[in-house]
Amino acid sequence: MISVAALTGIPEFVRSAFGEPVLRTANRAARLDIEVVERSDCFVPQRTMTAFVDAVARASGAEHFGLELAPYLSLEHYGIWGEYLLGASTLGAAVGRAAATMDFHARGDAMSLDVADGRARIGYASAARGLDGYAHVAWGTIGVVLSLCRSYLPAAWRPQCIEVDLEAPGPRELAEDLFECPVVFGAPGLAVWLRSTELSAAARRATRPLPTFGDLARARSELHRIRGLQGFVANQVWAQVVAGRVSIDSTARSLDISVRTLQRELRREGVEFRTLVNTLRGRRAAELLRQTDASVTQISMALGYAAPAHFARAFRKVMGIGPGEFRRAACPGGGPLPEPPVD
Repeated sequence: MISVAALTGIPEFVRSAFGEPVLRTANRAARLDIEVVERSDCFVPQRTMTAFVDAVARASGAEHFGLELAPYLSLEHYGIWGEYLLGASTLGAAVGRAAATMDFHARGDAMSLDVADGRARIGYASAARGLDGYAHVAWGTIGVVLSLCRSYLPAAWRPQCIEVDLEAPGPRELAEDLFECPVVFGAPGLAVWLRSTELSAAARRATRPLPTFGDLARARSELHRIRGLQGFVANQVWAQVVAGRVSIDSTARSLDISVRTLQRELRREGVEFRTLVNTLRGRRAAELLRQTDASVTQISMALGYAAPAHFARAFRKVMGIGPGEFRRAACPGGGPLPEPPVD
């Protein structure tokens, strides 16, 4: 799983560079409207991300889409996790924060820092390696690591070397022109090399938010901490709920399993897909009723219900009260509010 923040800004870039049809094609390939959820605290399978960028490259003819996009990517678009990293006092501390909290951004990814002989290697291993479209993700990851470095180092700074776990030739000259340093292909992982003394560089911007680890932990939904298949499914379904359309077929394909296997494995963990969907829709509905002035009809449509009456029945089943009563209770002095179950 990975935070959709990794794709923040990319849908609009695709629309501007290649047009609306290419963006629609990419969303279909990802089986999710990325633009709707990109700024939400959602997590999706790495396969969803790689399918999206791979479809962009194929539909647009931009063979090296990820590489050309890399210089425009920034950790500042990564939400609370990005703020937490950039709140560190030095570059070395920021990399340490990234390595220690990677699970808050992506499950299965890992970041490392090795220092020897006056050189430092910031390494990154992606769980997306081996998936179609990984090359685009790899270049994008390098771009984000470089943005972290440049938040602390002078504007004229350039890395000593970049390593990628991709097969050689092709874009070597393009890569070296874009990054202005040697690029080594066929490496065991992704890496940016720099002088070890540069790790002590202080943030270039003096005024930044000061998020703590506690802020980061609170910002991550309970869904992200659910383990097993149920956790992966819950996060994917939540992203679909936010986007307004839930499909068991899309969920199964995003996890590269059949619908039957998905249902069977969820039952082994004691949950039905339909029950999980209704619970997460109830949670999303509660947020919308509390935090927006959208009508019940508008909320039911946003959540993909065929009619407000269907939404009201489903909400009452999850929350124990109807949406109107819930909203009235949410007003100051309205009394205690029920909470949807966690899982």
